[in-house]
Amino acid sequence: MSTMPAASTLPAAALPMPPSAADLRPEATSAPSSGIVDVVNHGRTKPGLIPLWVGEGDLSTPAFITDAATRSLAAGETFYTYQRGIPELREALARYDERVYGGATGGPTSPERFFVTGSGMQAVQLAVRMIAGAGDEVLIPTPAWPNFGAAIEVNGARAVGVPMDFGDNGVTLDLDRLAAAVTPRTRALAINSPANPTGWTASREELAAILALARKHGLWIIADEIYGRFVYDGALRAPSFKDVMDAHDKVLFVQTMSKNWAMTGWRIGWLEAPAQFGQVIENLIQYSTSGSPVFVQRGAIAALDHGDSFVNHQIERARQGRDIVVNGLRATGKVSAPAPVGAFYYFFKVAGITDSRAFAIRLVDEANVGLAPGVAFGGGGGEGLRLCYARRHDDLTEAVARLQRVIAAI
Repeated sequence: MSTMPAASTLPAAALPMPPSAADLRPEATSAPSSGIVDVVNHGRTKPGLIPLWVGEGDLSTPAFITDAATRSLAAGETFYTYQRGIPELREALARYDERVYGGATGGPTSPERFFVTGSGMQAVQLAVRMIAGAGDEVLIPTPAWPNFGAAIEVNGARAVGVPMDFGDNGVTLDLDRLAAAVTPRTRALAINSPANPTGWTASREELAAILALARKHGLWIIADEIYGRFVYDGALRAPSFKDVMDAHDKVLFVQTMSKNWAMTGWRIGWLEAPAQFGQVIENLIQYSTSGSPVFVQRGAIAALDHGDSFVNHQIERARQGRDIVVNGLRATGKVSAPAPVGAFYYFFKVAGITDSRAFAIRLVDEANVGLAPGVAFGGGGGEGLRLCYARRHDDLTEAVARLQRVIAAI
């Protein structure tokens, strides 16, 4: 029998203090809350609100994808599987890469370059974990998707924003400013093109210049080309680092099934990396998620192999949505941002507005429309707002009309 006294009978001085944030790692406690979620929480229960604040469309996953997953479940594919992803999916990823990108370096693509992850976000986390940690810096053109910087900081490294320029021709990246931000601590460049939230889309020449900078300093590039199919000039896809790199370049590609195939809730993506790092990546997957569900991977195969017409439909739908939004908001005379050439967001500033969070809250209250505040996207974004136009056109038309009324009153 234990002779230890019950906790309630211990002297007050002997009782432990309740745990506090001081007992946690600073990387965890310093992780920022999402400025987007702050606005979402303010308005998520409002009747009739049109939600244009998050990065997803309003189409459900098409049946040819869900049917493939259902067949897998019915067949009992509910057990542990390959950490790197089932061979069939990695082969489908290689086929897709060759069809859309012409291969990683202009030649046949090996399935050994592809590693299935539990979302694009996990692909980002794995890429960061591979190359950056305490004392390291990663440069990110800003405004930028906040999760990227947070993934770097949570891993102990420092995310260094390089502000982009806003002008009459849209958003541009000053390559000299990017080069000047490189220090002895810099380990990588995180390049998102087409970009969330701005729609900035790097030209082939800009990508070549960024790659030359990385080569000069021995840096890695984490290439977020998730929105690469969402371009509106008739091209199959946006320029890619795959157009300018060779087999020896230090480039990691993060990707997801979420955007192209309306699979945000499925939580599946992939990391593309040099095949020689396969065991390293497999180990990192093993110690985080231990792999992705087989039935989800079966759905991904169906999307990659049979989803081109759906992707094309999404792109055309977004193009028309973009025009509704841009033309309607520019008609107010208080919005001047040109139409984005990539992704499916309109990032704009309203004349006279300097506090984007307060204005986003006001738009929820007065227009019943949800937008993401620019302050959530880091340097250069504080006065802007992000609107996701991958949505049904009657909703966009109504949202624009509501926004026009509030903007006109400024």
